[in-house]
Amino acid sequence: MADKLPFKLNNPNIFKTQALVNGEWVDSKSGKKFDVVDPGNGKVWAQAPDCTPDDTDATVKAAHEAFQTFKKSNPKTRAQCLLKWDQLIRDNRDDLAKIVTYETGKPLAESQGELDYALGFTWWFAGEAERVQGTIQTPSAPNRRVFTVKQPIGVAVALVPWNFPIAMILRKAGAALAAGCTMIVKPSPETPFSVLSLAYLAQEAGFAKGVFSVLPTSLANTPALSESLCRHPLVKKVTFTGSTRVGKLVAKICSDGLKKCTLELGGNCPFLVFDDANLEQAANALMALKWRHAGQACITANRVYVQKGVYSKFTEILSEKTKALKIGHGATEGTTLGPVTTDRSLDKAEAQVADAEKQGGKVVLGGKKLHGTEGYEGYFFEPTIITGAKEGMLISREETFAPVLALFEFAEEKEAVGWANDTSMGLASYFFTKDVDRTWRLLEDLEAGMIGMNTGNASAAESPFGGIKESGYGKESGKDVAIQEYMVTKTGTLTLSGHY
Repeated sequence: MADKLPFKLNNPNIFKTQALVNGEWVDSKSGKKFDVVDPGNGKVWAQAPDCTPDDTDATVKAAHEAFQTFKKSNPKTRAQCLLKWDQLIRDNRDDLAKIVTYETGKPLAESQGELDYALGFTWWFAGEAERVQGTIQTPSAPNRRVFTVKQPIGVAVALVPWNFPIAMILRKAGAALAAGCTMIVKPSPETPFSVLSLAYLAQEAGFAKGVFSVLPTSLANTPALSESLCRHPLVKKVTFTGSTRVGKLVAKICSDGLKKCTLELGGNCPFLVFDDANLEQAANALMALKWRHAGQACITANRVYVQKGVYSKFTEILSEKTKALKIGHGATEGTTLGPVTTDRSLDKAEAQVADAEKQGGKVVLGGKKLHGTEGYEGYFFEPTIITGAKEGMLISREETFAPVLALFEFAEEKEAVGWANDTSMGLASYFFTKDVDRTWRLLEDLEAGMIGMNTGNASAAESPFGGIKESGYGKESGKDVAIQEYMVTKTGTLTLSGHY
């Protein structure tokens, strides 16, 4: 199959078109496949196995059997496997980036950047594997000692999105494997091959059969396969990244078995720029945060609030920088803004722009769908800036997930904070100011799990990642907290004789 791809791989062995179950590359039990489309031209470029609930039981049982051995493996051994996996991914970085570009549409430089970012997780969790600790204390009752020990929870299922297929897997699997859990991944229908390539490299790194499994599936079969994995009695942990709507469904399904969940959900993140901000610094941060992957990141800036005194100037700076973006296929040299990954995102972007204009907003840059016009076969949308945005517009209420940005004008700090917090979501918030007192107030007053203070994208392996409110619960990455999501705490009480 690798010889028929629209791009050349240095290591063709990494490209897999079968599911990985119990260490074996297999077709789905139905034998059916589904098409994977290149968002840059709208054409099918490969097919993946269309797994269904019929594939669930054998996969979970194999993972559970593997867990019986893997949970007893020495933490140093797990760390060594993670480091080997890390090195193999580094060795195949450019090939993996090509696959990601053809799956997601993002420019090749961004795909390579995702690999570099994602590798922070394998490196970090290799270290975390050997640093899991329990506690010991002397209780109030005489002649007793109380211990706690940490143990891996069991088979974990990862339901992952298409926007960062490498990073989402390594962030989740890195923690799970470091803890001693086995993991089954259901990748997004848009991005099965990048995940399958990671699975191949995990095998090469020495992870035993059944420790890491992958079940690709089509969009039509995604709900049924996901539910069957979540409901399987041998699955003890589910981690999901995606929309709040689907996250609530996952939580409800898992509640029937009281399964432990980590949910990283929608963002609708605010970005505040105050009069005293370094406007160049703020604009550069916003450029990287908003236009990366055509605005398709959960932590992207969705609502930009600019103080009255610098509103016009900041709009001018941002518009000039945005005009310099080069739209094109992600694999085309020089491209800095690729397509959206699915055609569904185009309809949403058009609807938000139309609603903003209807309510008095002014499109000062872009505003149109390019898909279907001359030279644009893929799912392209112009980078769009809207001024005069108001609360109540669709773009203030819905997560955009497209290259559309609206600028809201505010007068006072209290007003901006109120608008920023006026959402059911609370993943990340960003602000730019040089006032140290305001900085501390905003850190405490903004309702989000992560706060960027004169900082845009701050996600990193050492930083706990996760939201509050309807943006989910649990943490991914960060010292101690992420690996604890895959562990249980067991308490032991020992009674001594002749002691104290």
